[in-house]
Amino acid sequence: MEKAVLIMVTTGGRDDAERLGEALVVEHLAACCSVIPTVHSIYYWDDQLQREHEALLLIKTLESLAAAVQEFVRTHHSYELPEILQVPIEGGSSAYLSWLHNRVAKPGR
Repeated sequence: MEKAVLIMVTTGGRDDAERLGEALVVEHLAACCSVIPTVHSIYYWDDQLQREHEALLLIKTLESLAAAVQEFVRTHHSYELPEILQVPIEGGSSAYLSWLHNRVAKPGR
């Protein structure tokens, strides 16, 4: 079975994360998206220290769809430079991983 990946994306808030997550699932680019409504991010932007309350979107998908997911996020995200981090899923519930694969796998894909 193809490897699964987790893609993490910060957004400006819960509504943004839910909008992106729902669209990814509807488009069958992700099997499931989870939203952590509040994370506190600290970073430099334009040489200014920023402290932001953001939401974190956790996208569960297949490695073969990761590039399409990242492009979708870049196209539909409100940030100029969205944080998009991909992490391989090395293990987990085989039943869940099978479900994930079946939710996004399509013939010819």
